[in-house]
Amino acid sequence: MDIMGMMKKAQAMQAKLQEAQEELGRLEVEGSSGGGMVRMTMSAKAELKTVHIDPSLLTPSDKEMLEDLIMAAYSDAKAKADRAATEKMQSLTAGLPLPPDLKLPF
Repeated sequence: MDIMGMMKKAQAMQAKLQEAQEELGRLEVEGSSGGGMVRMTMSAKAELKTVHIDPSLLTPSDKEMLEDLIMAAYSDAKAKADRAATEKMQSLTAGLPLPPDLKLPF
């Protein structure tokens, strides 16, 4: 068993994971609801960047609907961010004998 070779591979993987995390911080996804009346942009690391609310929704009588639309837009953006992060990690770990339910990064 080549322990030095394994150590070099582990260091290379660690560097790739760090690079992937930085890339996920730069990658932005948009979630929307209400036909685009509420939109949110977040990084693939789920850091909220922007929120857009159509001015027509800013009335006291629409308060509950607006709250629901905000939650739906967030959920949409979060799902897209999670999907982007999963795809990036899968591309990095392709070919490695890792358990299928292993979550990276740890």
